[in-house]
Amino acid sequence: MSALAGRALAQKNSANGIPTRRLGRTGEQVSILCIGGAHLGRAAQDDGEKAGLKLAHAALDNGVSFWDNAYMYLDGYAEEFMGRALKGRRDKVFLMTKNSGRDYKFAKECLETSLRRLQTDSLDLWQFHETNYDNDPDWVFEKGGLKFALEAQKAGKVRYIGFTGHKHPRIHTKMLNKGYDWATAQMPINPMDYFYRSFQREVVPLCAAKDVGVLGMKCLGGGRRVAEIPSTTKVTAEMCVRWALSLPISSLVRGYLNMDQLMADVKIARGFKPLEEAERKRIMALAAPEAGDGRHELFKSTQFYDGPVYRKMHGFAVDA
Repeated sequence: MSALAGRALAQKNSANGIPTRRLGRTGEQVSILCIGGAHLGRAAQDDGEKAGLKLAHAALDNGVSFWDNAYMYLDGYAEEFMGRALKGRRDKVFLMTKNSGRDYKFAKECLETSLRRLQTDSLDLWQFHETNYDNDPDWVFEKGGLKFALEAQKAGKVRYIGFTGHKHPRIHTKMLNKGYDWATAQMPINPMDYFYRSFQREVVPLCAAKDVGVLGMKCLGGGRRVAEIPSTTKVTAEMCVRWALSLPISSLVRGYLNMDQLMADVKIARGFKPLEEAERKRIMALAAPEAGDGRHELFKSTQFYDGPVYRKMHGFAVDA
């Protein structure tokens, strides 16, 4: 492991047992688990807001103090619900939401709307969401999205600026080499990714070299359409979480629909230690037979997982 990767993996203990890691050049310490706003909002919709609030507050009480969201999640409900969950607790949370805008006007609308929904005056991290198309990096720079983000940062409404995407490592590489020093980059991190259009092999080392905080997501791969594809993989959810946290990432964004899912990850995260080499190789061997054709990561090769706002933005059918 390189010294840069080792720095990214360095952990600090916390009172509740969930370690924190350095968020790249920001120097901030964030919990190695980050609760996903889309799933949290869906839990509140499915089981009622009282149950959703219980889940959100249990995450924070157990040390998951990094919270994620996005302008487009659940047509705004995810941010609105999280705003209610944050009441009286905003100062205990490192809050991130994501921006759908590429141009100045839409980026401004996204930020103003997100701040209102989340009931806060400022964000700790604001990320350009779903940079999934090859021309998205150009649009962010040329259409004024980044210009507005920098103005918002100067005005104290945004502390740090990053980007996300799940399509192809080369798009992340393009964003990282555009000349702006991003605070964070969010990307798929799972055992299958090692073998197919690999972010962990192509992008994570570049982030380490540039001191960009890596946020992992989609650690289980899969999704609604993968269920239709034959699979015999023996890779478990726990293996996937441990695999992701063993890489030089700052935090892993996870979606929880119920308390059992949350507490399973809390158990893994408390006192977490990276995988030993023998266990890492065992997981690789289990993943390899079904990893190379992308069946577990259709978000890389299809538009099924691209948000409708982005498909529309690029002129594609919204129901693709």
